[in-house]
Amino acid sequence: MPNMYESEGYETYGEAAFRNGVEAQLPVEGTVARGYIPFDIDNTTEGYELAKATLKSPLDSTQVDLDKGKELYDIYCAICHGGKGNGQGNLVKREKILGIPSYDDVGRAITEGSIYHTIYYGKNSMGSYANQLNPEERWQVVSYVLKLKADLEK
Repeated sequence: MPNMYESEGYETYGEAAFRNGVEAQLPVEGTVARGYIPFDIDNTTEGYELAKATLKSPLDSTQVDLDKGKELYDIYCAICHGGKGNGQGNLVKREKILGIPSYDDVGRAITEGSIYHTIYYGKNSMGSYANQLNPEERWQVVSYVLKLKADLEK
């Protein structure tokens, strides 16, 4: 049995290692990545309205950490939405992007669910932040955005 002690060498990224000839392999259909929690609401206008009307934060008042929410908001959101949530972030001030509404705009009437849905899927020119923020961090940002909204409405 010579192949037991003289094994055949394979090219690292050759066809023998990857049967379809491509390095990237697709996971089996229906597979859920470890640590990933699927979001059951669709990325549609109807899904957005459903989230806006029904989705509530799983965090109770003792789990909400506004300092952590502010930290994450400052990293991911403030560049466009502004530190106060008034739509006057640095990119808006420099006219790199336009049309970022303030959180207190009456026509928007944002809720916990609509904010979470928007962070998860993105909306209009805003992209998704689902890969940057885990579910608990998203809810912390949602809580902070609602605080900014309340501060603007005073």
